[in-house]
Amino acid sequence: MDIATGIPIMDNTALFHLMSWMSPSYPIGAYTYSHGIEFAVEEGLVTSLDDLVPWIADILAFGGGTSDSILLAAAYGAAQEKDIEALREIAEIGHAFSPTKEIALETTQQGRAFVNVIKDVSPEVPTLSALQKIWPGQLIHSVAVGIVAADHEVPLAETLTAYLHGFVSNLVSAAVRLVPLGQTDGQRAIAALSGDVRRVAKQALDSRINDLGSATLMVDWCSASHETQYTRLFRS
Repeated sequence: MDIATGIPIMDNTALFHLMSWMSPSYPIGAYTYSHGIEFAVEEGLVTSLDDLVPWIADILAFGGGTSDSILLAAAYGAAQEKDIEALREIAEIGHAFSPTKEIALETTQQGRAFVNVIKDVSPEVPTLSALQKIWPGQLIHSVAVGIVAADHEVPLAETLTAYLHGFVSNLVSAAVRLVPLGQTDGQRAIAALSGDVRRVAKQALDSRINDLGSATLMVDWCSASHETQYTRLFRS
């Protein structure tokens, strides 16, 4: 804790945990999902870097980026308070909130893989274990990350930023393969979205579960249409 500002300072252990969880090498299968971008490319909606950046910016501001951040922050706060009943409600809402079948698959499969790996590698997750005793359903990825970060005393602001960076990086990686874009253009896209990530993370710190909402109809249409796309490389 910074004495002057009262803001938690992340120590090296917490930073190491966060970098491990959000690394592309963490085995949750994120690389197999495109969040509907595969169909958007097929339909000619995303064909270049100039198309990709506003597409992902809208997902951050009005879609999964914002909703995931709100759910992560809510789960983090409830886990800090050891309020297992509140966590159960957040888990239920998160599980029900996905707008399409494939986005539900995307977030629940990653959540399940994240939980399984965490419990094998870092078994000291008492709040997660307590929730699983009363919640038989699946945890979406963002809720699982919020709980685990709280159990490991990783600061919320840094957790949100790292989670959103991973979310953006995965979508950009999908577009690099699908459009295709060069690797340098992929890094340009990530850099261009840094301000959007910062705004969404900051907004989530002051949000409540009642602030959940989504307004990315084209993204949802692409995700739903992807279910019947003839040739597919990705699961969503």
